[in-house]
Amino acid sequence: MIEQGRTRRFWRRVGVLVAAVATLAAGLGPLATDDAAALGSGATNGAAAADSGCSVAYTVGGEWPGGFTASVTVTNLGAPVDGWQLKWAWASGQQSTQAWNATITTTDGRATAKDVGYNSKVATNGTVSFGFNGTWTGSNPKPSEFELNGVVCGGGGGTGSDAMAAVAAMQPGWNLGNTLDSTGSDETSWGNPRITETLLDNVKAQGFKSIRIPVTWSAHVGPAPNHTIEAAYLNRVKEVVGWAMARGLYVMINLHHDSWQWIRDMPADRTGVLSRYNAIWTQLAEAFKSFGPKLTFESVNEPQFTGSSGQAQDVQLLHELNTSFRDIVRQSGGNNATRLLVLPTLHTSSDQALLDALATSIAGYNDKNLIATVHFYGYWPFSVNVAGGTHFDAVAQKDLTDSFDRVYNTFVARGIPVILGEYGLLGFDRHTGTIQQGEKLKFFEFLGHYARAKKITTMLWDNGQHLGRTSFQWSDPELFAQIKSSWTTRSGTASTDQVFNARSSAITAKTITLNLNGTSFVGLRHGTTELVRGTDYTVQGDQLTLTASALTRLSGARDYGTNAVLSARFSAGVPWRINIITYDAPVLSNATGTTSSFAIPTAFRGDLLATMEAKYDDGTNAGPHNWTSYKEFDRAFAPNYVSGVTTLTPEFFAEVRDGGRVTLTFHYWSGTKLTYYITKSGTTVTGTTA
Repeated sequence: MIEQGRTRRFWRRVGVLVAAVATLAAGLGPLATDDAAALGSGATNGAAAADSGCSVAYTVGGEWPGGFTASVTVTNLGAPVDGWQLKWAWASGQQSTQAWNATITTTDGRATAKDVGYNSKVATNGTVSFGFNGTWTGSNPKPSEFELNGVVCGGGGGTGSDAMAAVAAMQPGWNLGNTLDSTGSDETSWGNPRITETLLDNVKAQGFKSIRIPVTWSAHVGPAPNHTIEAAYLNRVKEVVGWAMARGLYVMINLHHDSWQWIRDMPADRTGVLSRYNAIWTQLAEAFKSFGPKLTFESVNEPQFTGSSGQAQDVQLLHELNTSFRDIVRQSGGNNATRLLVLPTLHTSSDQALLDALATSIAGYNDKNLIATVHFYGYWPFSVNVAGGTHFDAVAQKDLTDSFDRVYNTFVARGIPVILGEYGLLGFDRHTGTIQQGEKLKFFEFLGHYARAKKITTMLWDNGQHLGRTSFQWSDPELFAQIKSSWTTRSGTASTDQVFNARSSAITAKTITLNLNGTSFVGLRHGTTELVRGTDYTVQGDQLTLTASALTRLSGARDYGTNAVLSARFSAGVPWRINIITYDAPVLSNATGTTSSFAIPTAFRGDLLATMEAKYDDGTNAGPHNWTSYKEFDRAFAPNYVSGVTTLTPEFFAEVRDGGRVTLTFHYWSGTKLTYYITKSGTTVTGTTA
C-alpha cells in the first residue's frame, strides 16, 4: 500500500534515506574556511597539524550520581605538533567542571581541550595527558571520536569505528529537499531559494544535529566515457557541505533523482549505467576524501529498476551498485577509508525480504562503518487520506510498529545502525492540511517515540513546506513542537482535538478519551485561565468530560466555528489543543460546471469535511481508486472554507463514466453525512441535492 501511494510526482517530494553521518566527531567549532581545506590540513585556530593521525585513551576513573572524573592520554602518530586542541562531542550533555593540564570549554555539547603552554609540544609518537572532573545526567557514555587539531584519531577510548554511536549522535536530522536535488539546471529550479549560511544557522538553531543534502547530478554530468561533473556545480555542493560542517552538523550527500532518471535503466543498459554511476562516485570520492568524518555518503536514493525480470534481479542490481560504491569510496583513500557509508534497501522499503537482502550484502562486506537506511511515510490510506483512512487508528499504528520492529530486528539488534532517511506523510506533497490536525499530531508523536525505542535516527523530509527557507518560520508551529518534543519524551494526546456542539440543540456534556502515553493529566486551561476540576470538567481514568455549563460559557454567542481553544496539559511533553466548535449541518446547493471546473456551493456552518464517498447507482465505486468508495482528499475533492465551495477535481472526473449518475456522500468531522448527486455528460457536469 505504501508503494502504491508513492507513485507521487517525484518533484514534489524527492529524496532518499539519509545516511547515518560520520562518527560522533567533535564539533568543528569556529571552522570558517572550506572544509576540504580545513579538515584536510588538520589546521584549526593556528595549531600545528597532526598530519598522520593520533590515538586517544579516555578513561573514567570514578563515577558517582551526577558526577565523574576522567583522564585522557593522546598519542601523536603524525608529525610533531606545537600547540594542540583535542575536540570531542558529549553524547548525553556532559560538562567539564574542573580540568588539569588542559583548558576545557564546552559549547552546544562539544568539548575543546587546549594545551596550557608547557605541554604544547608533542613529538611524533609522543603523548600528552590531562584530566578533568565532570557532571552528567541520565547516562555517561564515553565519546566515540576525537579530533586532534582537526584530524580524526583512531585507537584508544573511542574511535570512528563505532557507527552505532555516530548514528545516535546524528539524531535528529533534517532534509534540505527540492533544492540541490532539483532536476533543472539550478538549485532554484523547483521554487526554493539558493541555500544560505543563514538558513543552516537556523536549521541548527531548531535543534537538528544532522542534515541530509540530496543532490541530483544528471543535468551536471558530461557524456561518456568520462562523465565529467560540471566544476561549478561540484564546487557549489562542496561549498554548502562545508558551510554545514563548519556549524558542527553531520552531513549526508547522495545520488538522488538520478535513481529514476537513468539508474533505473540498468536492466537494459547495465554497462552504460554502471559506467556512469562509477564515474560519478569516483569523482565525488576524490573531491570529498579530505572532508572530515561528519560527512557521509549515501549510494543512491530510493533505488528502483525498470524492465527487470522481477524483484530477485532488482535486488541483485542494487547489490552490484552498493558494492561498486563501497569499493570506489574505500579505495580512494584519505578519510574515505573509514567514512560512514549509507546503503538503502530496494525502494528504501521496510519489507522483510528487502531488509534481509541488504543485511546479507552488509554481512558480506565485513565493513563496520556501514549504515542501513529506509524511508517511512506511514500507512498509505492514512498518509494520503484515502479509503476512509481519516484517523491514526490501530491499523495505522500497527503498520508503523511492524515496520520499525522489522528494521530493528534485522539491523539494529545485530549492531548495524539505521537511519530513517526520510519520514513524513505523503499528503504533505501539496500541503499539511490533507490529514486532520489532531490525527496528524498523534502520528508524529508516536513515530518519534517508537523510533527512539528502536534506536532509529530520524530525518524529517522538508521540501520547503515545513521550515521557511527565508522566513525561518515553521508553517505549522504546532506540528514542529510535537516533533521536537518527541525527540526526548512522550506527550499526552486524546481521541480527538474537536468538540462539536450543534447550534440548533442545547449544549450537553461531552467526553473524550485521553491517550496518556505514560504521562499523567495535570490540568486544563482556556488561555491563561485554569479551568476548575469538578466544576468545568471531570477526569475519571482516561475519560475527560467537559461539563455543559463550561461548554455553554466557553461557546459564548455560539457563532459558527471555533469558539474557544483549550489546552490539556500533562506531566511531560507538549499540551494537547482542544477546539470547542459550534456547528449545524452543512447545506449543499445545486450546481453546474465542467469537468475542468466544478464546485458545489457549500455553507459549511462551522463543520469540517473529513472525506467523500462516490458510487454509481448500481453500487459500484466511482472515480479514481475504484477499489474503494472513499476518494483521496485534495486529489479528488477539496473543501474551501473561505470561498464556501467543495471542489471536485479534473482528476476525479477523468475516471467517472459518462452519463452515469454518481452518488456522493460527504462525511464531516461532527458526524454529519450529506448526500449529493452528480451527472457527467461529455465535459458538462450537473450537481443536485438529495
